[in-house]
Amino acid sequence: MPIKIRLTVMNFLQFFIWGSWLISLGGYMGNQLGFSGLQIGSVYSTMGIASIFMPGLLGIVADRWVNAERVFAVAHFVAAAALIAATRVTDFQTFYSLMLLNSLFYMPTLALSNSVCYNVLSRKQFDVVKAFPPIRVWGTIGFIVAMWTVDLFEWTKSANQLYVAAGAGLFLGCYAFTVPASPPYLDETRKKALVSSLGLDAFVLLKKKNTALFFVFSLLLGAALQITNAFGGPFLDDFKTMYPNSFGVQHPNLLLSISQISETFFILLIPFFLTRFGIRNVIFFSIIAWVLRFGFFGLGNPDDKLYLLVLSMIIYGMAFDFFNISGSLYVEKVADPKIRSSAQGLFMIMTNGFGAIIGGYGSGWVVDHFTDADGIRDWPNIWFTFAGYALVLAVLFLLIFRGQRLEKTAVVRPS
Repeated sequence: MPIKIRLTVMNFLQFFIWGSWLISLGGYMGNQLGFSGLQIGSVYSTMGIASIFMPGLLGIVADRWVNAERVFAVAHFVAAAALIAATRVTDFQTFYSLMLLNSLFYMPTLALSNSVCYNVLSRKQFDVVKAFPPIRVWGTIGFIVAMWTVDLFEWTKSANQLYVAAGAGLFLGCYAFTVPASPPYLDETRKKALVSSLGLDAFVLLKKKNTALFFVFSLLLGAALQITNAFGGPFLDDFKTMYPNSFGVQHPNLLLSISQISETFFILLIPFFLTRFGIRNVIFFSIIAWVLRFGFFGLGNPDDKLYLLVLSMIIYGMAFDFFNISGSLYVEKVADPKIRSSAQGLFMIMTNGFGAIIGGYGSGWVVDHFTDADGIRDWPNIWFTFAGYALVLAVLFLLIFRGQRLEKTAVVRPS
């Protein structure tokens, strides 16, 4: 099998695993396990906890001692075992512990997957910049296929979604051993200080006011990323008594998957928007898109106002891509090449780490606050609260962040 196809299969499976449960697990926890909003949010925050330190730790192992594809495989085996165990428990503490274990070993595989691809493509003398994007896009396709599979088999509120993810994880773990080896670059990596290996040298970027502000907003916007992942499913499920035969209630994952489809289109628009409007305005557009994303959820329903929910899914592509991708490019421009990897790691820690933790617990608290004694959730006020949060961020960002065009951005160099 050609190497590009082999790496494409690996990326497809990598995100198929995540797509099997990320969007629908909230519905399973709320509907079948009876977890509260705060408990659902805390389970989603486990991905943030794992993202703070586990990618760095397993990255050190792959950089210094063990082939990256082997670390990748073992991590998937452990994560899959945790998912299988989670299908058999119903109490919150045990379920939370098992999902935390899954996150601790799955989240680092996102970075390891990229490392394996870069390593293999480089060793095979491909142009990584041109060869990797067409491979990576199949990860998004895998995510969407998984969502559709779980939905069409009616497993969105069943533990079977975890079995699907675990089965794909076990298969990917075995498959990884067939990928060309990605051994450590012993001479270079063993000379690196532990501080550099953990990505801590990127904190030099915080010395510059504008860059420090950017990372603060990265954390605050990162809090928004998991909200609809955690509560999109429960939101649609609560319409089952009012609109039991509506498309959104019958096929929640199919409706929510429009968000991921939208991502693939908005990625293509980023170069045009960055060139035309600059990094500051593009990120501002992203924050406004989050306001609309939550606002449309608050105004819509899966029946006569389904179009508002569809608009929310479409706008998600701008909300997610214009910040995550453009933000990554901004970090690439402000960071000295010597700390490039560390800088990207710091960006991930702020958005997918601390941001996800704050978003998980904060959104759970908001949902519980607007839930009455009978368990009825006031979804319009829940979504409008999130929209208000994003609107405040938009105003603050416009007032205090002064971003230049990327080509004029000053590089922050370590002392």
